[in-house]
Amino acid sequence: MSWTDERVEQLKAMWNDGKSASQIAKALGGVTRNAVIGKVHRLGLSNRNLGGSTAPAEDKPAPATTVDPPSPAVEPSDPPASQEDEPATAREAPPRPVPMSGPQPPAAPLSEVSAEALANLAEVEKKARKLSLMQLTERTCKWPIGDPATEEFWFCGLPAMAGKPYCEAHVAVAFQPMSSRRDRRAGSR
Repeated sequence: MSWTDERVEQLKAMWNDGKSASQIAKALGGVTRNAVIGKVHRLGLSNRNLGGSTAPAEDKPAPATTVDPPSPAVEPSDPPASQEDEPATAREAPPRPVPMSGPQPPAAPLSEVSAEALANLAEVEKKARKLSLMQLTERTCKWPIGDPATEEFWFCGLPAMAGKPYCEAHVAVAFQPMSSRRDRRAGSR
């Protein structure tokens, strides 16, 4: 669906008549409520005056960190059932944490790594070259060690196994044979 001039004019007229975004979407057909809300916002129609005050909408300072999309005002004659268009959980949801970008090592949970492998990791970390991100090459182990938010963070830097991003010790932790994963999955059912 594209926003033709005719459809935009219909949207403006219905919006100014006080119709909800859901009602406009149904009348136009082929668009969702969110598409109507987005178009209203882009057209600058989002501040509807329902006769309460005569002050222009521009006098109100906009909040600096507005995340929620604009919600259409409801006419006083509309029944309260129109609130079903916007569930309360969508308005009250806390901001989601932003996941770290880039590949993460597919490490097994430490409870499933053998004690021998953990002891070996401690020895490997003592021998690590402690490289920074800029010092890594395709031939160095890229296993992160420490907390990235502190000065005590580096990458292993030992020679990487051919075709793998990690050294032999870190490959043993990160990559497990398919059969052992199947066995663990079957045991947890």
